Amino acid sequence: MIKYKLFCNNCVKNFDSWFGNSKEFEKLKKNKLLSCPNCNSTKIEKSLMSPSIINNKSKNNNLNSKKSLEVRKKLKQYKKFIKNNFDYVGENFSYEARSVHYNEKKRSKGIYGKASVNEIKELSEEGIETETIPWISDNEN
Repeated sequence: MIKYKLFCNNCVKNFDSWFGNSKEFEKLKKNKLLSCPNCNSTKIEKSLMSPSIINNKSKNNNLNSKKSLEVRKKLKQYKKFIKNNFDYVGENFSYEARSVHYNEKKRSKGIYGKASVNEIKELSEEGIETETIPWISDNEN
């Protein structure tokens, strides 16, 4: 079983759903059998799942604590890679993404920055692909 965080492109709501495997999600989506529980739209996309982190410090949770540290370490590696290989555009992400997509601006690197859920929805509706990742601060363990 796999749990996905899903995103409705119509009402901009997130919700979770379980699937037997990733192919099952794709099959249901292709056949328009997935719908938003809020607005009943079939314009459903997978969202990047953030890891479930447990802060219980009992000795029974040593394994969870170890996994939590591994996940945080991996997220920090992703963040470092992005910072080293992409241009930060800050709050101008939507504008810059459109400029690149519509060939108004040439860039030698990809971009990253900040955008609201509505801005991401609008970019998606225009066919501009984006990804959202958890951005943990550098001083978090």
